[in-house]
Amino acid sequence: MVSGAADQVAALVARAVQARCGVVYFVDGDRLMLAGEYGLPLPRADHTDVAIDDTLGGVVLRSGAELVIDNLGDDERVPPNSPVRKLGLKGAYLGRPIHDEFGVIIGACCVFDAEPRQWSAEDRAAIAEAAQVGTLLITERLARYEIDRQRRFLDAVLDSLHDGVTACDADGRIMLVNARMQELWGSARMPGDLDGDAVHAELTDADGNPVAPGDVSLYRALRGERLRGHELTFSGLGRRTRHYVVDAQPIIGPDGHTLGAVQAVQDVTRRKRGERFRTCELNVITALADAPSVAAAGEQVMEAIVRTLGWTHAELWLVDDAAGVVRSVAHWHVPGWAGAIDVPAELPHGTGLPGRAWQAGKPLWIRDVARPQSLISTETATDSQLHAALAIPVRNGRESLGVLTVFADTPEEPDDELVALLSGIAAHIGQFVERRMVEDLQRQLTRTKNEYLALVGHELRTPLTSIAAYTELLREADSAMLVQEGPRMLEVIERNTTQLRHIIGDLLELSALDAGHADVHFAPVDLAEVVRESVTRTRKAIEGEPLTVDESVPEQLVLPGDRRRLGQVVDNLLGNAVRFSPDGGRITVRLQAAGRAAELAVSDTGVDVPTVEREKMLTGAYRTSRTRDQALPGSGLGLTLSRAVVQRHYGSIHLTEHDGPGTTVLVRLPLDER
Repeated sequence: MVSGAADQVAALVARAVQARCGVVYFVDGDRLMLAGEYGLPLPRADHTDVAIDDTLGGVVLRSGAELVIDNLGDDERVPPNSPVRKLGLKGAYLGRPIHDEFGVIIGACCVFDAEPRQWSAEDRAAIAEAAQVGTLLITERLARYEIDRQRRFLDAVLDSLHDGVTACDADGRIMLVNARMQELWGSARMPGDLDGDAVHAELTDADGNPVAPGDVSLYRALRGERLRGHELTFSGLGRRTRHYVVDAQPIIGPDGHTLGAVQAVQDVTRRKRGERFRTCELNVITALADAPSVAAAGEQVMEAIVRTLGWTHAELWLVDDAAGVVRSVAHWHVPGWAGAIDVPAELPHGTGLPGRAWQAGKPLWIRDVARPQSLISTETATDSQLHAALAIPVRNGRESLGVLTVFADTPEEPDDELVALLSGIAAHIGQFVERRMVEDLQRQLTRTKNEYLALVGHELRTPLTSIAAYTELLREADSAMLVQEGPRMLEVIERNTTQLRHIIGDLLELSALDAGHADVHFAPVDLAEVVRESVTRTRKAIEGEPLTVDESVPEQLVLPGDRRRLGQVVDNLLGNAVRFSPDGGRITVRLQAAGRAAELAVSDTGVDVPTVEREKMLTGAYRTSRTRDQALPGSGLGLTLSRAVVQRHYGSIHLTEHDGPGTTVLVRLPLDER
């Protein structure tokens, strides 16, 4: 601690006694610190910080009295390790302790001459006066040092706090800002006073009302208010919303006047986010609880996600594995959104953000879709005015059931907490879809149980009755009747026996397929060839009948599958179409590749299937009411067997909308090996 004032005191006292040099020290523990010097014959750096016991100044401090040495060469009071002894210096020394206002020794004032001399009373009076000046000088210096030390201590304490601290004077000028407060301001300019626009810009209270300049926390504290737990929100275009809790109070001087104000700001964004996350999850669970299907609950779930997370738009997609696409089942955005958000009905595997998330099987985060990237076009991003995007796969174990996508109106850096939350919500949706599938299956089994037994019982009873009746006739017939009618009766018995064997075989085959016991041998199969062969067999079977079979089949369409069982599916579909078609009817067979799937459609112009009965035809031994009305033959198991085979090939089968009378059965089978 060296000051120009201390150098001047050392120079004045040296000149006053006509000595070569003057020195002013102050005490710091067991060390002497050089405060000022004049004419020091030795390097200054060697005397900046020295041990008390190794200097003449230490002798002055130890004795607490004036030290007068006329000849340093033969005076025993000179310490053996002092520079005087080490360098063999001669001359004279005069030193006096410096006391503070309480009489405590805080330093020393000394003069040194190059030659021995006798110090006069005037010399001793001059150094005594210099010591008094040194008292004022060092006391002030030590006070400033102590203030600086305390300030550093306070700064270290404030900078170690997790809360941001700001203090202002009575005029609103910012006087103190700790490191945490600087972090909270981030890249924004720290205001110099409370009138700066940055103080209240984009600040809202707990109710969402803008904070007026006069309602800033420090201003309110300057007016005498004491704030505890005052909630504020900071947001703005292009910025992530932050939530704060503020404590503020005035700083009162000893005279009772307000000297300023201080506030402590705690960032509670993480806590608020956790509360919103829990609310969001609860709202999603509530929305799913009583919904009959994911499509029915989808919009409510999307709204819950958007509203509670403060994002802008959300979409739910379900996987159609056989078709190789994800289909949009629900989406929702904040009301009044100015952007044009176009949600396609479906996206192929690997295409767009949902398709790519399905392909990757993991969450995908895009910081800003407005920047060049391969998943969302620049035109779409511009029209929608959306920026950050996150896609989360909806899973059931390892199986992908769908994709959940959310979008924000600002760019956002990847957030592990948000990814974890939406992954949890996606898991709830996946469990819901799986649970509804199980419940639907249970309802279908319950609904079709009696119908199944009645129908199968009827189909079994019909041939058995016929066999029993003709057997009885044969037993009672005489020789003439046996010769005349016997062959015809045996033919009827044989035909009904064959039908009975066919029904039992279908039932056993269906049971094995549903239980997973039936063998399905996968190998590359040209489905186009299988379809052409089945069409050829059908045409031969109906030759001479007033029916037409048209086909639209590519030259080749290869996929992994069991050739024999896929042939059964095509035969069943064509057989149903023939049985349901009236005279003059037309059957159309179309096969094509659609994305990553093969699509086989078999249409007829026969009996129209009511919409409410379409799914029933695929879930068990069921024949439509129209079939019953017309008493068309069949076991009712053809479509059910086809469904089981298609599902074992990871495909899907549906009865779709049809123009005019008739029915269209659509089968989708994946082209890729699973």
